[in-house]
Amino acid sequence: MVTPESIRLNIAQGLPASHLSVTGEDGTHFEAVVVSEAFAGKNRVQRHQLVYKALGDRMRAEIHALSMKTYTPQEWENSSS
Repeated sequence: MVTPESIRLNIAQGLPASHLSVTGEDGTHFEAVVVSEAFAGKNRVQRHQLVYKALGDRMRAEIHALSMKTYTPQEWENSSS
């Protein structure tokens, strides 16, 4: 079964993140908040593609839905203020 922790570990292994959280209760629908310097200069679609790449085949085979919020460290800091 897919768990938020297994998704978090996959993302962390494939994408350097200064903050990463994944939540989900039903085993198919998840929400991730990812803060990474790798997102600098990239639009939302490009950022999501980086996360999908980190998850690999799991996005097609195991994860039904993943909602994402992606930030650079500076954007994250500004959103928390």
